[in-house]
Amino acid sequence: MISTSTNLVLATAALTLVTAIPAGAEQAPATAATQFLKLPGGQIAYDDSGGTGSLVICVPGLGDVRGQYRFLAPRLAAAGFRVVTMDLPGHGESSADWPAYSPAIVGADIVALIRHFGVSKAFIVGNSMAGGSAVWAAAEIPDSIAGIVLIDPFTRVIPTSSFLLAFLKVAMMRPWGPSFWSMYYGSLYKTAPPADLGSYRSALVANLKQPGRIEATKALIFASQAPCEARIPKVHAPALIVMGTRDSDFTDPAAEADWAATHLHGKKLMVEGAGHYPHVEYPDIVAGAVIDFMKDAQDGEARRN
Repeated sequence: MISTSTNLVLATAALTLVTAIPAGAEQAPATAATQFLKLPGGQIAYDDSGGTGSLVICVPGLGDVRGQYRFLAPRLAAAGFRVVTMDLPGHGESSADWPAYSPAIVGADIVALIRHFGVSKAFIVGNSMAGGSAVWAAAEIPDSIAGIVLIDPFTRVIPTSSFLLAFLKVAMMRPWGPSFWSMYYGSLYKTAPPADLGSYRSALVANLKQPGRIEATKALIFASQAPCEARIPKVHAPALIVMGTRDSDFTDPAAEADWAATHLHGKKLMVEGAGHYPHVEYPDIVAGAVIDFMKDAQDGEARRN
């Protein structure tokens, strides 16, 4: 999610450049493992590692797809968890004609997916905007949530300048919107971008050029986190806040991590040098912390029972 701290000079330059980038890239083919959950508003695409371990639902931020977890998910699965990575409504392989888009609606989709699997307890991992969605879901079905991991999360309303909002309305328009988003997205990797970032961004642009997808991303950018923030006091599950120290989406990443950890009574991990996607830049560091957190939460639940 773009915040007021975004460098508008660079963004304007990017917008000027992407107007010259032609459209026409094709969508990457769906993977054989893709499954779909049909809901009243559309269908959600997801991958399922399978197995009998504790369920972990991984949710990407807006403008991204479930492939964001291509490094974290295998590590969680190797540790014995059943990992389900989902696409947001309007993104990836999920349907693109939903009647509305918001972090709270994504939270409801997470709840629906957990109920679909029929498990007694599940963990939620949410990045960026989906951090608020994880909060919404944890408050909605508190008895079913084993813990939440919020990676560089937006969990509250952060004031945004009217100038930036006006800029984004133009920047996210077709035909340049998908390419603008890709350039901005690439700027969020600060120190150790993955080797496949170029091809990943190209596939992301191809996906966003499909009908309805850049519009879904834009709708989520302008949707309020207020319904999710209001639910924070109702979250009682263990929480881990993971934040990159160089995340330019926040004026002060450490202060934002402190705020979330304090209000959710959780722990925090600052990943030195990382931007908005520490689980992609430093997957071993983040995976180790997440696995330890989840196992501790399981041990705590076992002791209480």
